[in-house]
This record gives sequence, C-alpha cells and structure tokens, in this order.
Amino acid sequence: MKARVKWVQDRTFLGESGSGHSVVMDGAAEAGGRDLGVRPMEMVLLGLGGCTCFDVVEILEKSRQPVAGCVVEIEAERAETTPKVFTRIHVHFIVSGRGLNASKVKRAVNLSAEKYCSVSMMLNKTAGITHDFEIVD
Repeated sequence: MKARVKWVQDRTFLGESGSGHSVVMDGAAEAGGRDLGVRPMEMVLLGLGGCTCFDVVEILEKSRQPVAGCVVEIEAERAETTPKVFTRIHVHFIVSGRGLNASKVKRAVNLSAEKYCSVSMMLNKTAGITHDFEIVD
C-alpha cells in the first residue's frame, strides 16, 4: 500500500492514495490554513469510521442479516500536549434494517472492534476506545 501527500500552499495538502483517489487536507486559520479541507487528525477518525463500518456491514451480510444502512458517529479527545494523540474515542453505530437480530449486530460490532478493524488496533495503543450501537428497524 502506498500514499503520497503533496504540499499545495500555506497549510493545504493534497493526499493521493495508491488506488488513485485524492483528498484535500488543510489546517485551521490559526494554524496558517485556509479551512479548505479535512484536518489530518480528522482523516484518522474518518479512517477508523470507514474501516469499522466496512467490517460491520460485511459481517452482517455474511450472517444473512437484512442490513440496509450503517452510520458510525465518532467522538474523540486528544492529549493537551504534543504529540496530541487521541486519548479517548467513542464509536456509536446506527445500524438499520428490517428485523435485524440484536445479538448478531452486537457480535459484528465486537468482532470489528476486537479483531478485524486495523485502524482500531492501531489507535487503541494510545486511546481507550469504547463502542455501542442502536438498531433502527
């Protein structure tokens, strides 16, 4: 896997993935940015959300659950001193589908958090990660 990040100007950067996709990252005005894109640490949280949501949907589909939607809401706290790593992360899943089995949703969320989500495994070295879920029928 490869990635490339190119400085554009000020605190604006263009990230290019090895698969050919691009994303703009920028800083806040107080850091010299122009607020033109996602902050790099926000990208980390988005990566966590994408990784774990991918897992949960895939596990539910393999369990033959009628999953129709999955939204992941993430809240995080960072250390006050440099390096300002994440110290606490809470992941809330909103899983929708007619007749979903709550124990199978719980199993999918736990498997992602404890076994499959690579991003979770990296982040849990510095942050306490908690998770919960709700089902929308």
